[in-house]
Amino acid sequence: MQIMADVGGRPGIDCRGFCKYCYFKGVKDFPPLGCKNCPPNRVGCETCTLEVAERKNEFLPPFFVLSNVQTTLMMTQPQDKNLKINISGGGDVSCYPHLQELTEGLKNLGIPIHLGYTSGKGIDDPKIATRLINNGVDEVTFTVFSCNPKLRREWMRDKKPEASLEALKIFCETIEVHAAAVIIPGINDGNELLETCAKLEEWGAKALIMMRFANYGNQGIILGNDPILEGIEPHPIDEFEKLVRKIDKEFNLRVTGTPVCDPKNKTPFALADDKNKKYLEILPKIKAEATILTGKVAAPYIEKIIKNLGAQDLVNVYPTEKDIGCLITRKDLEKVDLSQIKETVIIPGRAFVHEKEAEKILTRDGTDRIIARGPDKLTVDGEMSGTLTKYDVIEREMEGFYELIQAINFFGVRRG
Repeated sequence: MQIMADVGGRPGIDCRGFCKYCYFKGVKDFPPLGCKNCPPNRVGCETCTLEVAERKNEFLPPFFVLSNVQTTLMMTQPQDKNLKINISGGGDVSCYPHLQELTEGLKNLGIPIHLGYTSGKGIDDPKIATRLINNGVDEVTFTVFSCNPKLRREWMRDKKPEASLEALKIFCETIEVHAAAVIIPGINDGNELLETCAKLEEWGAKALIMMRFANYGNQGIILGNDPILEGIEPHPIDEFEKLVRKIDKEFNLRVTGTPVCDPKNKTPFALADDKNKKYLEILPKIKAEATILTGKVAAPYIEKIIKNLGAQDLVNVYPTEKDIGCLITRKDLEKVDLSQIKETVIIPGRAFVHEKEAEKILTRDGTDRIIARGPDKLTVDGEMSGTLTKYDVIEREMEGFYELIQAINFFGVRRG
């Protein structure tokens, strides 16, 4: 269990400038997307306006962050022996001007500290890494992008890449490091990626999270700022999966990819693996008709699980043009072929669309339909999967599919 220590911060401002590939680059004002947290009769809330664009607040004072952590600990009184405090925020944690002061304060709580996603751009002196470790930091998730200083300087706008990479080396040699890299074709893949992995392995990093670069609206750029990089075509999903599997085989790192895949835990959708078919026997029987509307990546996996549950005559799976289900917006629903969906439609729990708008769009052919939200998650992504055991993954997916089946049986149409 991890207690969040949110230091706040804004992309592009509290991170020493946008990386060239940052998904928040170029975001201007945009109409509210709509989401599950909106009021029933109004499109727009804090989640689908400020939070989705990480515009919520500037960096917070350290006493405020420390106080929030202490309050959470008092209210929850966690007993988890693996308890950690995760310092995270909308900006870059390494650019938080009070990071050393905050870790000194948190050290007094006697709980190990995890530095959440940081590029290291805020580390001008490698000795800072040692001081943070001495203050109780025992885990870091570090966006490396490349171990080539020239690439970090150009693509991450890292003004002192030698210092940040030296800090990464110190972290790797001393504590648990999960490195991360957005993989951009022709930039940091190919030999550059192999050399980066070789360095990480040599330094002792534990894991590498490979993130497929997304450049267009259908790939998840939903804030009206696509393309992020003119002239760059991201890896097709199948090619990216092959690349993740290749790196996993060649290096002694715990390699995972997002949106695909974790070669060890078989995610996403470990339940779609034939070796895990036995777990599906525990789930309730599907007794009603419905359409599961989801993302292009998830659809074939969910379809296989539905088939293995013996419910393919009752439930069909409809892939939208969006790669990722939880980034579906009203624009994706407008492109749905209504002749292919049933009278009950289950949309992803975290889809960025308001219920009223979804209902209006999906009934515009004159057919009355019930639109319901499914669970927030049916599987775990590569960022999470690499920290879980196979049993943990199965347990989480079972919880998600149990909730999905309950929604189908409650909202779906029963025949006969």
